[in-house]
Amino acid sequence: MSNEIRKLLVEIIEIYRAGAERWESDDIIRREIENRLNLFSSDYTETSTSLMSLLSHTTTDTFSLCLKGFLTHYGIGTVRDLHQSFRLYKKASKLGNRVAQNELGFLYRNGIGVKSNRNKAFIWYSNSAKQGYAMGQSNLAYWYIAGKSSKKYQQAFYWYRKAASSGLKTAQYRLGSFYMLDSDVIVCKRDVHEALRYFTKVAKQGHTSARLAVESIFMAGSTISSNQINAQVLDKLTVERERGITVKAQSCSMFYEYKGQEYLLNLIDTPGHVDFSYEVSRSLAACQGTLLLIDASQGIQAQTVANFFLAFGEGLVIIPILNKIDLPTADTEKVKFQIESTFEINTKNILEISAKSGINVEQILPKVIENLPPPTGQINSPLKAFLFDSWYDTYVGVVCLMAIMDGKLQKGDKIESAHSKIRYEVIECGIMYPEQVPTGSLQAGQVGYIICSMKAASEAYIGDTFYHVKYPVEPLPGFEPAKPMVFAGIFPVDTNDFNKLDESITKLTLNDASVSVQKETSDALGQGWRIGFLGTLHMDVFRQRLEEEYEANLIVTQPTVPYKIVTRDGQSKFIRNPSEFPDTQDVSRKVLEVEEPMVLSTFIVPEEYMGSIMDLCGTRRGEQKEYSYIDETRVMMKYVLPLAEIVTDFHDELKSRSSGYATFDYEDMGYQSADIVKMNVLLNKRPVDALAAILHRSQLDRIGREWAKRLKDVIPRQLYEIIIQTAVGNKVIARETITALRKNVTAKLYGGDVTRKMKLLTKQREGKKRMSSKMIGNVEIPQQAFYDFMKRSGMAGNEKNSK
Repeated sequence: MSNEIRKLLVEIIEIYRAGAERWESDDIIRREIENRLNLFSSDYTETSTSLMSLLSHTTTDTFSLCLKGFLTHYGIGTVRDLHQSFRLYKKASKLGNRVAQNELGFLYRNGIGVKSNRNKAFIWYSNSAKQGYAMGQSNLAYWYIAGKSSKKYQQAFYWYRKAASSGLKTAQYRLGSFYMLDSDVIVCKRDVHEALRYFTKVAKQGHTSARLAVESIFMAGSTISSNQINAQVLDKLTVERERGITVKAQSCSMFYEYKGQEYLLNLIDTPGHVDFSYEVSRSLAACQGTLLLIDASQGIQAQTVANFFLAFGEGLVIIPILNKIDLPTADTEKVKFQIESTFEINTKNILEISAKSGINVEQILPKVIENLPPPTGQINSPLKAFLFDSWYDTYVGVVCLMAIMDGKLQKGDKIESAHSKIRYEVIECGIMYPEQVPTGSLQAGQVGYIICSMKAASEAYIGDTFYHVKYPVEPLPGFEPAKPMVFAGIFPVDTNDFNKLDESITKLTLNDASVSVQKETSDALGQGWRIGFLGTLHMDVFRQRLEEEYEANLIVTQPTVPYKIVTRDGQSKFIRNPSEFPDTQDVSRKVLEVEEPMVLSTFIVPEEYMGSIMDLCGTRRGEQKEYSYIDETRVMMKYVLPLAEIVTDFHDELKSRSSGYATFDYEDMGYQSADIVKMNVLLNKRPVDALAAILHRSQLDRIGREWAKRLKDVIPRQLYEIIIQTAVGNKVIARETITALRKNVTAKLYGGDVTRKMKLLTKQREGKKRMSSKMIGNVEIPQQAFYDFMKRSGMAGNEKNSK
C-alpha cells in the first residue's frame, strides 16, 4: 500500500473519531468521509476499496474496528453487510470502545444486523453511559422512559442530567421538559429558571423544535435576549428546513401566567400553501381562534385571503398580526389599509411584531387570553374526544392527536371509535411540550396525544369521535377527508429497486393519509405506482422526501388530474390514468361528455404586471370573474381556470412574468364540460403507455410537436429506422424520424467496377428492410432515455440523483 493511502486512512479515522465524539449523525460523518475520498482521487471506487483493504490489516486501534463497521454498514469500499458490521461493532465493544458500545445498543434495539434484543441493548447502553459517553447516556435515559416495562423517570432524569452537562443538546432539551412540568411522573420540582437555562442552550445550537419553548418562557416574564431565540419553529422534516415551508401541522402546549392566574395554551402551527389547506381545515376544527400572520413588507397575499375565509367560515376569533416590521421594506400603514379594505377588520389595535428580533412578541399571549373564548366543554360530562391528526411511531404504533371536547381521559381507560366501533385501551396520554410529555390524564378543553395500541394508520380516521366504552355519545360533525387532485406514476429507474422503493413508499404514507397509492404496470417502465397528491407542491415534496430520506432513484410521469366521463346511459366514471381513457371510437359512440375539474384562482399582483398575468390566464383557457384594487398599487384578480392547466409549469411562468411578485391560490369549483382527448405517442406504430397524456384539443398541436422533437433527442439510434409519432386516434399530429445506423459495407473495396459497390449496398438495404419488418413496434427504449425525457419535462428526480 502506498504512503498516501496510509496517510488518508489516518485522516479518515480522525474524521470518524471527531464526528462520533461530537455526537454528529451518521449522515454527516458519511458525507465528510465521502468528500475526503473524492478530494483524494477522481476514482472514488478504487480509493475506497484500497482504504478498506488497508483497514482490514489495522487492528491496533478500536476506532479502526468502529470505522470498518461503519464503512461496512454503508457499503463504502466494500459490499454492504449489516451482519458483518454488527460483528465488527461487537468486537470493538468488547475491547471497551464506548462509541461502539452505544452503536451496538442501537443495533440490538432496532434489530439491525441481529435479532432485536432489548435486554442486550440496555446492557450496552449502560456500558457506554458509564464510560461517560453523552450519546450513550441520553439513549439509556430514553430506554428508561420508552421501555415496555415500568417507566423509571428517576433514572432517566439522572442520565439526561449527565448527558446535558456534557453539552448534548437533545438531552438539554429533554431535561428542560422535566423541569417545566408539575406532574406525578416528573421527578423534579418545576423550576422556570432551570428550564430556561437548558432550553436556551438548545436554541443557541440551532435545535429547531425548542425555539417555541424558549419564546414561551420569554413571554412568561423570564429574561431572554433576542439573539437567544433565532431558530425555526416546529419544523421537524428536513424538507421543511431546506425549503423554509411548513408541510405538516404541528401542535405545542405551553404554560403562561397572566394577572396572577396560570393558563395552559395550545398552539398549532399550520402550513400556508394551498396544497396543504386540508391540514389547516382540520387544525381549525380543534381551535377557538386563530392568529393571522401578515408580512409587513409584502402585504396581503393570495394564501392570506384563502386562510382568512377558511377561519371565518368556522366562526373563529381572528387576531391579525403584522410580522417583520423591522425590515427596511416594511410599510405597516399600507398593509393596514389592505387589511381594512379586504377583510373589513379594524386595525386600530393591531399587533405589530418581529418574531425574529422579538419586538412586541410579549404582547401576543395576553391578546390571545383577552380575545379568545375558553373551551365550552364540561369535565363531568361523558367523554367526547375529537381526532384531528395522527402519525406513526415505530415503537408504539399510531399516535393520535385529540381535542377533548367533553369529559376526562385517563391512562388505562377503554375507549371506542364512533367511526369503526373498534375498542382500544389508553396506554399513555399527555401533551406536546413541544415533544411528547406524559401527564396521565387529559380533560375537557385540552389538546394532547394518546397512545392506544393502534397498529394501522388507516384506523385513525381524521374527524372521528372517541368515547368511553358503554357510554356512547353523539359523534361530532367531523369533515370530509382529503381528495387527491393530482395523479402521477412513480417507477424505479432500476427495476431491481422495486421492493426497496415499495417499502419506502409504504413508510412515507404511514404519516401522510392524504396520499392515495395504487400499484400499476407499464409496458415501458415495468412495475410502479399510481399515486394521488393534493397538488403539485405536495407531489414535489413527496418525491424529494423519497430521494433524500430513502435514497430512492425514481421516475415521475406526467401529472394528470381526475377527469369525469359521463356515458350515454347516464353513468359516470372518474379517470385518473391516461390508460383508462376511452379510445376515440368509444368516445363518439358511448360517451356523452367529458368533464374536467375547475378551480377559482386568486391572484394578487402589482399593477404593472396586471396585463402580463391576464395574458397568461388567457393562454391557459382562463375566464376572468372579477378584479379589485386592495391599495394604490396592488390588484386582486379572480379567474376560473382548468386544474390541468396549473399542475405543470404554471407557477414557474407566473413568477417569471411577474418578476416573483405575484402570489397565487385556488379553491375547488367542481367539474365543467370540455373537449378533452387522449394523445398517444407511437414508436414504429406501437403506442407507449407511459407517455400517453390527456389534453385539451387546443393543446394538441403544440405539445405533440414538442414531445416528438424531445423524444428524438433522447432515444438512441438503432440498426433500423425509428418513426416517432404523436397521434389522437388515427390522426397523426407530428412525426420525427431517427435514421438507422449504417455499417460502411464498401470500406473494403479499393477501386474496381461500380456494380460491386451497388451490389453490397443493395444487399444491405434488403437486410435492413427484413429487420425493420421483424422489429416493427419493438423499439427498445432504455430507462435512461425515459428519465431524460421526464427530466426535461420537469417530472423526474433532481440532477443529483440522475448522475
